Parts: sequence; structure tokens; C-alpha cells
Amino acid sequence: MLERLFDLFAVKPAEGARETNDERVRLAVCVLLLEVAGADNEFSPVECERIVGTLRDRFGLAQEEAESLIRDAQERRDGSSDVWKFTNQINQGCSVGEKVRTIEEIWRVIYSDGTLDGHEDYLVHKLARLLNLTHPQLITAKMKVLGELRG
Repeated sequence: MLERLFDLFAVKPAEGARETNDERVRLAVCVLLLEVAGADNEFSPVECERIVGTLRDRFGLAQEEAESLIRDAQERRDGSSDVWKFTNQINQGCSVGEKVRTIEEIWRVIYSDGTLDGHEDYLVHKLARLLNLTHPQLITAKMKVLGELRG
């Protein structure tokens, strides 16, 4: 019975394949990007393009690989009741700098449609806390992204 409970909360690789730490981090980052893109109940083509571009740039993926990762992440996201296990994967596999970069990428997805919705703002604050980042780190990341958009 206890084993079934552990299985319920485990992040499971697709079809029994063993995932590497890098694959788990890629998947977790993608899930968070999808989560924030859907926070305002609209997943625009601009947000999708931003996520694909982020995955290609950060992880060196080809277009098809990024799209496949998005499909896998969407399945995992749909099968999960919260984002803790994904932020935990990032906490286990990433440095503070990489986690800050993830928050910057999240801000870029949020601002890709030109607006900051209240749900998005709440979610990015929650994700920063789950990633063990400070409020100043969150705001510095936000200001960096806003500066990029203005410049």
C-alpha cells in the first residue's frame, strides 16, 4: 500500500524509459512554462512560440524536439495536481543561477502577450517561492525582462 502511494507521487518517465537528470529538468522547466502560459486561461500562439524558442535556446533542441517536449510536458502537467514535483526536480538539478534563468524565462512568457494578468503574477510569485528564490531575485529577473522588452 505504501509503495502504491509513493508511485502515485513519483515523477514517472514516459513508457518506462529512464530519464536523465537533464531530461527531468528540461521537462520540469517546460511544465512550468506551460503552466504560466495557461494561467490567464489563454494559450496564445505568441506564448507557444516563446516557449518553443526558449526550449531551443536553453537546451539546444531542434524545432521537432522542442515540440515533442511540449507534448510530453503537457501530458505530465495534465496528469499532475500541482507543480511542486516539477519545481523540486529543478531544485535538485539546477544551480541558483539556472533557477533565476528559469524565472526570467517565465517572465518572458508572461509578457509575450504584452500584459501581466493577476493569475500570472500570483503564479510567478508562487513558483519563485517553490524554487527557493528570494523576492529581490524575482523582481530583478522581472526588471531584466522588462528592460529587454523596452530596449
